[in-house]
Amino acid sequence: MEQRRLGDTTVEVSALGLGGAGIAGLYQGVSDAEATATVRRAYERGIRYFDTAPHYGAGRSERRLGAALPGDCVISTKVGRLLVPLGPGEPPEPEGFADPPPLRRVWDWSAEGVRRSLCGSLERLGVDHVDVVFLHDPDDHEEEVYASAYPALAALREEGVVRAIGAGMNQSAMLTRFVERLDLDVVLCAGRYTLLDRSALEDLLPACERRGTSVVVGGVYNTGLLAGGTRYDYHPAPPEVRARVARLEEVCAGYGVPLRAAALRFPLRHPAVASVLAGCRSAAEVDDNADLLELDIPDALWDEL
Repeated sequence: MEQRRLGDTTVEVSALGLGGAGIAGLYQGVSDAEATATVRRAYERGIRYFDTAPHYGAGRSERRLGAALPGDCVISTKVGRLLVPLGPGEPPEPEGFADPPPLRRVWDWSAEGVRRSLCGSLERLGVDHVDVVFLHDPDDHEEEVYASAYPALAALREEGVVRAIGAGMNQSAMLTRFVERLDLDVVLCAGRYTLLDRSALEDLLPACERRGTSVVVGGVYNTGLLAGGTRYDYHPAPPEVRARVARLEEVCAGYGVPLRAAALRFPLRHPAVASVLAGCRSAAEVDDNADLLELDIPDALWDEL
């Protein structure tokens, strides 16, 4: 599988990466055995980039990924949330994940919090380092990023603890400000550069091209709607959006190409994009996405889309 470099670093990621929310039980439960089979099948299919976060299943994604990975891979995780035990009588926090462990998420963007978060991730992953660390969902914490979180990440990079740093969000506007103001190697943008939503093309992608910052694109199926699901950006899809999807399916069918294949490949056509993430929850889903990536898609289809 094609490998692409992140910014000016020596980190190279596979064009298709495995997003770790699925194996943590996002929306429906996944067993340890299923998660292990998913990760190992991804490795067998040439995927060498695996993204996770403490948020995904309150640490479950990191634990499962660390237990299953054979090595020789690029791992990215995230900081911004610490995991702490629930208090007496305190209810669990599903946050969309099935069967949550007895932990809750606490925002912490301090320098100490960033280091504590990374140390916790390393312990759960069972590794002594990760390659990439993202600031995760700092939508309501922009000033804290500038004041403490980014300087802490930059120090970790300078110390050689991590090889690349960035930010991961479901919006492009704040990511663009980060790219313009900070020295980031990569950003993870979810859902804003897809066949349904190309808003990142207006601000983030041009800024990344100017700065030499790489982009990892998550949410290429917009929470499953472009892959036959009914959710769009984590909510039931409105009728007008479903109508757009039907039109996209019609166009793709005219070329004998599944809409899922076009959705997966679309972001990789931009020169700033290094990888797309697929949040697979089974070995079969890994095979499906890897097969889709290998399909030939005629230029005429891209022109019509």
